[in-house]
Amino acid sequence: MAVVVGFAGTDEGRAALARAEQEASLRGTSLLVVDTGREPTPAAELEAALGSLEVEHQLVPPGPLRDAAEEVITAAEGAELVVIGLRRRSSVGKLILGANATRILLEAPCPVITVKPAAS
Repeated sequence: MAVVVGFAGTDEGRAALARAEQEASLRGTSLLVVDTGREPTPAAELEAALGSLEVEHQLVPPGPLRDAAEEVITAAEGAELVVIGLRRRSSVGKLILGANATRILLEAPCPVITVKPAAS
């Protein structure tokens, strides 16, 4: 079993990756990194982010349809945990989550942890 993380080259994606690495280390399992950015994450950025990981990991490149939620949910089959990043929202925006986050929370076959980046 692995920990799955939805990663994009954003503050939210980096926060999710850091938390997922902690969870994988605590659980003694590997990390499955799903590239969920709107555009494929540039290779140099991926290498920098993944190169510093201290747990065994595997990258799942973006699928042809770029459906981030579907890719994370599919990768989570048999996983122990999913970690996703959420962006900070306005008061009104807090009433609804993004469509991908909502779908992952509702359809993932295992527990989901959501994280926010540190306030700047």
